[in-house]
Amino acid sequence: MKTRSLWHSFQCAVTGLKDAVRGGRNAKIHIGVALAVIVAGYCLKISRTDWAILAMTIGAVFSAEAANTAIESIVDLVSPEHHELARRAKDCAAGAVFLLAIAAVAVGLLILGPPLATAIGVVSSSIKQ
Repeated sequence: MKTRSLWHSFQCAVTGLKDAVRGGRNAKIHIGVALAVIVAGYCLKISRTDWAILAMTIGAVFSAEAANTAIESIVDLVSPEHHELARRAKDCAAGAVFLLAIAAVAVGLLILGPPLATAIGVVSSSIKQ
C-alpha cells in the first residue's frame, strides 16, 4: 500500500467528517447543540476546566457519530438487502451514539445548569451544590 503524506491523511479525515455531517440529520443536530453549548459557556464565563470537559464531551459525541456513519456505510456495502445482523450492527452503533448524547446532556447540565440558573435568577440551595 502506498504511503500517504501527513497532509493527505488530514484531508481524508476532514472529508470523512464532512461526509458524516452531510449524511446524517443527527450530526446536524449535534452541531446545533454544540454551538448552543459554546455560546452558553462563553456568555456564562465558565472556567477553563469546564471548557476542557465540554470540549472533550463535544468531541466524543462527534467521534461517535462519525464512527456510527462509518459502520452504517460498511454494513450497507456488505449487506445491501435487509439482514437481521446488519440491522443489529446499525442499531447498536446508533444506540452507542444515543447513550453518549444522553451523557453529554448530563455533562452540559452539570456544568451550565448552576451558572445559568444564577444568571436567570433561579437560585436555590439544591442547584448550587
